[in-house]
Amino acid sequence: MRHFGHISPAVRESLFLREPCEFSADSPARLLSVALGATLYSPATRPALADDVIKQARRGVVSMVLCLEDSINDAEVADAEVNLVTQFAALAEAADELPLLFIRVREPGQITDLVDRLGASVRMLSGFVLPKFTEERGALFLEALSAAEAACGQRLFAMPVLESPELLHLETRSETLHGIARSVAKYRDRVLALRLGVTDFCSAYGLRRAPDMTAYDVQIVSAVIGDVVNVLGRADGTGFTITGPVWEYFRVQERMFKPQLRRSPFLEGRAEELRTALIEHDLDGLLREIGLDRANGLLGKTCIHPSHVAPVHALSVVSHEEFSDAEDILRPESGGGGVLRSAYTNKMNEVKPHRAWAERTLLRAEVFGVAREDVGFVELLAAGPAN
Repeated sequence: MRHFGHISPAVRESLFLREPCEFSADSPARLLSVALGATLYSPATRPALADDVIKQARRGVVSMVLCLEDSINDAEVADAEVNLVTQFAALAEAADELPLLFIRVREPGQITDLVDRLGASVRMLSGFVLPKFTEERGALFLEALSAAEAACGQRLFAMPVLESPELLHLETRSETLHGIARSVAKYRDRVLALRLGVTDFCSAYGLRRAPDMTAYDVQIVSAVIGDVVNVLGRADGTGFTITGPVWEYFRVQERMFKPQLRRSPFLEGRAEELRTALIEHDLDGLLREIGLDRANGLLGKTCIHPSHVAPVHALSVVSHEEFSDAEDILRPESGGGGVLRSAYTNKMNEVKPHRAWAERTLLRAEVFGVAREDVGFVELLAAGPAN
């Protein structure tokens, strides 16, 4: 699979200076953690789940989570597990290229039980999402994952969700974070990414952000995100990929504030129509939040609606300017340090301080591609699927 693989080769060539690479469920974890992109969640109760997965793959989705936890009623869990086994069997028979598939469980015992029940179709599974992850609770999940791997003889990844009250509350946050760090460090080769459960953070205080606001406008949430990145997202080799929080909105609502999506990138051709559509579907706030995710060290995003996928992926593509700066910083002759003037003549590139950023940027460029000099996120958003 590859990002933007759902659009025609000719259109892809017109958009990219360097096209996104191909990858599979067997690719190195370091690559896959970046490639997750917009991870689309779906309740495991959906009767046509296999068809839904195939349909979303054709639309550019490369990672999905099939949820047995908060998205379904407590009374539906047993039936949802049966449905998952049935749907995975159908997916195993499908000829289509599928996304990376993960199951979000409630309890550790579900991991080993489901792997056993999936039988041969477990080969379609990339791993499990582990809810309300703490050191004590997480150890049980990760031990179950190891047991399931041994039983099926297949690599399985974990994606812990950081959403527990202990992480949110100030008096327990530090110890909880360091406990999580100890737990995931023991399973570094199996922890693909850490996911932020911002909806649970807000729930603990009876909060809900409006579509005009981002997670970073909710100060208590922003503080937790900053602390999570501080402890678990470091660029010194100890850090993990941390994904952005879910964007909850996808329906038209009355707006209290003026749109935040500026007009200037949309002034040519049909772009103004695209701007209007984005605003009408409350996606201007999503675009702003994606930018803030990136600025705060997060990569990829939890998504609950297919309309969120394209914006996340379009804004994950490395711009020509970013690529130019990153390559300059990492040139062998720049290894001794110093300051370089950007080829765009609008900033300084300080070799040593900006090196980690440049390395991350080139890894993102490998997965999401590098846009041509005259291509921005509007063109990437507007690109249609292959016929």
